[in-house]
Amino acid sequence: MNDRKQHVITCAHKLFIDKGFQATSIQDILEFSGISKGTFYNYFASKNELLIELFRSLYKKMEQERNELLIGQDSANITIFIQQIELQMETNHSNKLISLFEEVYFLNDKELKEFIKRGQIRMIRWIYQRFLEIFGEQKRPYLLDCSIMFLGILNNNIRFFGMAYEAKIDIHRVVRYSVERIVKIVHEVAESKDYLLQPSILERWAPDTQNKNQATQHEVMQVIITLKQAVQNKKDQLKYTELLDFIHDELLHSKKPRKFLIDSAVVTLKDTPTPFPTKELQTLDQLMKEYFKE
Repeated sequence: MNDRKQHVITCAHKLFIDKGFQATSIQDILEFSGISKGTFYNYFASKNELLIELFRSLYKKMEQERNELLIGQDSANITIFIQQIELQMETNHSNKLISLFEEVYFLNDKELKEFIKRGQIRMIRWIYQRFLEIFGEQKRPYLLDCSIMFLGILNNNIRFFGMAYEAKIDIHRVVRYSVERIVKIVHEVAESKDYLLQPSILERWAPDTQNKNQATQHEVMQVIITLKQAVQNKKDQLKYTELLDFIHDELLHSKKPRKFLIDSAVVTLKDTPTPFPTKELQTLDQLMKEYFKE
């Protein structure tokens, strides 16, 4: 995204926080950002599309930072999960995203509602994958239910804690408390051997991403985290990090990942002298072949 387009999004975000999404007009955005109407429509088809771009840019940055917390760490360590959730809640809180979500939810706009719905499903899917790493394969049948329960517990605890104290929310306290509750629930549900929703339903909720590819995506993310760790403080770190981020974004954020571009990025990583461990590069290459069913 070019700097000028990001500037418009940043200015619009400030207006949405101060005035509300509905009360902010395109003319307000033009005046505040200092661009022409033609430039605005060159970037966005509508104010709604701008809002979607705002959500995407904030969550792309948050997801990248969330993944980086795993670098060099044990993915089964629940303390890392707590830190990841805290990061997401801090992002929501500092950017006033919950109030924006709530305002948009009551608008009669199918595209915005569908975008938010897909975001909720993506969040549930991520929690489910993290729970698999934390609680193990044996508890897989119960972890979709527990992911949904955790999101409900967390969001409501955040909301009502804020209402009760009318002050800055102690996010660490709320997240830690919510995670401690879900740990007990996971073990209780697994012992009962009872569940409402089978994990396979995720495929129906997100038909653009097959379950097999979801698993491959997760493996790719873990390999990319390892490769990023290998180039920390090395020469050309930025170049290699950008290539790895590109592969990550194509697989996780594109409905139709562009195979030829991903192949080119992988070839560059393999053919250029790098500080990457050979084993991880070979693993990445193999995962790409599996993903695209070669």
